[in-house]
Amino acid sequence: MTTWVDNPEGGRARGPTAVARAWAEVLTRPTRFFRSGVAPGDQAPGLVFAVCVAVAFASVRFLFDPTTIPGAFGGSAVSALVSLLFVAVFLAPAALHLTAAFQTVLLMAFVRERAGVSETVQVLAYASAPCALAGPPIPELRAACALYGAGLLALGVREVHDTTTGRAVAATTLPAALVFGVGFRGFDAAVQLLVRWYII
Repeated sequence: MTTWVDNPEGGRARGPTAVARAWAEVLTRPTRFFRSGVAPGDQAPGLVFAVCVAVAFASVRFLFDPTTIPGAFGGSAVSALVSLLFVAVFLAPAALHLTAAFQTVLLMAFVRERAGVSETVQVLAYASAPCALAGPPIPELRAACALYGAGLLALGVREVHDTTTGRAVAATTLPAALVFGVGFRGFDAAVQLLVRWYII
């Protein structure tokens, strides 16, 4: 386990500025980011990053559609605050690590020589970057963010685990469906678009 004080060699810097820089880099220069920004044992910045993305997504979703705020905690403001705390403290970390465990099992089947679990956690965390923008109820935006996130996950696995694009795509299809299709509502957005275009 890494500490929150010392930076492991080659790992990400800490703090709000570092999170913002990582977000911009992974969106604009993903190949370079995954090659240089993912280090063994450096999960803490990735976890913070994933929590920030999840909270941003949920916050904007609550803002644009208050009906999505769970109503079990009194007024809407209190309910939204408690829900965001739940996302930050429990939901996002648990989802990240459970999905990373699932991703690791799949990687065993597709990639013989691979990096460690810590690197997989980081790849999943940073691949979620586009979904910080997926909160507004705009199906086109949400679907685009989900597709971009899925692509980043495959790219990150390819670069970090040193495998082929085909193997990376095969290994990440199910985790991407869970994270971006279900978690960040990419499938819902796709269905809305299909209905709008009279395809179904």
